[in-house]
Amino acid sequence: MSKTNRANYPLLSKINSPCDLRKLAVSQLTHLATEIRTFLVETLDVSGGHFASSLGALELTIALHYVYDTPNDHLVWDVGHQTYVHKILTGRADELITIKKPGGISGFPKRSESVYDSFGVGHSSTSIGAALGMAEADKLKGSNAKSVAIIGDGALTAGMAFEALNHAGGMHSDVLVVLNDNEMSISENVGALTSHLTKILSGSTYNNIRETGKKFLKKLPGAFELAKRLETQAKGMFVPANLFEALNFYYVGPIDGHDIEALVEALKTIKYHDGPKLLHILTKKGKGYEKAEEDPIKFHHVNPQFNSNLATKGVSQAKLSYSNIFGQWLCDMAAKDDKLVGITPAMREGSDLIRFSKEYPKRYYDVAIAEQHAVTFAAGLACEGYKPVVAIYSTFLQRAYDQVIHDVSLQNLDILYAVDRAGIVGADGATHAGIFDLSFMRCIPNTVVMTPSDENECYHMLSLGFKHQGPAMVRYPRGTGTGAEITESFDLKMGQSKCVRQGQKVAILNFGTLLPIAIKAAEQLNATVIDMRFVKPLDTHIIKELANSHEVLLTLEENVIMGGAGSAVSEYLIANDLLSKIKVRNIGLPDHYQDHGDKNALLAEVGISVEGIIQLVESMV
Repeated sequence: MSKTNRANYPLLSKINSPCDLRKLAVSQLTHLATEIRTFLVETLDVSGGHFASSLGALELTIALHYVYDTPNDHLVWDVGHQTYVHKILTGRADELITIKKPGGISGFPKRSESVYDSFGVGHSSTSIGAALGMAEADKLKGSNAKSVAIIGDGALTAGMAFEALNHAGGMHSDVLVVLNDNEMSISENVGALTSHLTKILSGSTYNNIRETGKKFLKKLPGAFELAKRLETQAKGMFVPANLFEALNFYYVGPIDGHDIEALVEALKTIKYHDGPKLLHILTKKGKGYEKAEEDPIKFHHVNPQFNSNLATKGVSQAKLSYSNIFGQWLCDMAAKDDKLVGITPAMREGSDLIRFSKEYPKRYYDVAIAEQHAVTFAAGLACEGYKPVVAIYSTFLQRAYDQVIHDVSLQNLDILYAVDRAGIVGADGATHAGIFDLSFMRCIPNTVVMTPSDENECYHMLSLGFKHQGPAMVRYPRGTGTGAEITESFDLKMGQSKCVRQGQKVAILNFGTLLPIAIKAAEQLNATVIDMRFVKPLDTHIIKELANSHEVLLTLEENVIMGGAGSAVSEYLIANDLLSKIKVRNIGLPDHYQDHGDKNALLAEVGISVEGIIQLVESMV
């Protein structure tokens, strides 16, 4: 696999670990940051990857590894989008060009990849809790190792972060929380905390006191330089740090997160301060790359040749993604029903609620990175006669499971879950794969679970789920489908499947967007293909009919086999004494996590392909 040439980077070429970094003088770190910034642009222009957030945390990453004795000390990153510089400094610079590629390094911190990756992440708001656990473990072991959690102001909006802050303050644990305040997560941040932090930085009282103090102190010999040093140590003297101090945190900041020397000085100052500490730094997402600074959302993740082709125009129109189909449906339905409200946990762009947020701002709710709250908030709206549509990624729906059961389904409330990124997600790997939702949703009473096979079916299932009285879920994958045209009308009834191809002996029951694979395999096997459409309620009539007329029954789904749609079919066959009549195999994802890579290749590895299905049938017949 190809590697990046570091020969053109005098300082970076000498750094293969943080030990090499610590040999540099502090005065050299700014030049190193410039080299890394250029190296990052050059490398990601070839490989693609998370960009703006890594640029924003660049100086902070250098300062942390410079001051702390990693990997003995623990750096715990939140989410992990910002850790490309961390990978560069910890012996993976030459492999960065392979990031998120098959056989390459992960796009997120991963414990099995490096001893410097203290905690594996991908989801938001876990860093403080994990770092606190590590700090307590070191105390129990008698170790002097330090634990640092690096969290953005967007991730700090989640309940988990506040739970950990409360616990750390109550235990007086030796943990440092670095609050990387860039006013962003992936989308713009929302909520009272973000507004509070913004007011701190723009407030006239703080700035007036600061500027008046500068003028006065400059008249006193040596006083101004002393005050500059003390500013990083001041516990919110001129800043409303009440929130963190009330939680027993020693608060320092806010300071410029792109001033390496100031960062190093601040970190050295508070490193050995006893108890919980919070360093508040101000950064700019996309720092040093003008277009990323201007549009950090667009440059959150870049495709290869983003830098080389910036001036290129006239790109051909691609097929609409499933997210685009959902965004179109949401606006169409909102125009027809003023009781529809749209809810997202900080994924407006990813779930494509952009147009809806502009056309129906009073019915659009971004609840920040708070999936549990998103579902219970929807439940409250439903109690008062509104019809909430919760747009959420499959992997993030997992975080709201108790609320889905207890707050929604137990009360049989009228809510539609539009579940994006269902199935394997390719380059983002196991942390973002939506491979469990069929299993954990179909076991919940009062819940309809739908699996569209193409864009048109998806559009009309959303309508069916919206009109259904009670909880309903439509799950669809990342990316585009077959390019199916959205029709005005569509034959779709609750719990009813559709025969796509009539064959003999072998029947394939397809759940979801793997239908093209099922059809191609069936053409070679002369098999029957059923687009099942519904996991719950299951079309048991067609299952019984096939069990009496065919010899082999296959189920096909992009979900784990255990407890999935195929399991539902098998359960019905067992309960009705039909297993003796037909051979059954469930085709889906195995009982282990799959790494990042090309989606089709990952599916083929576990037998989800035309060839895999044919080989399985041949072994059974």
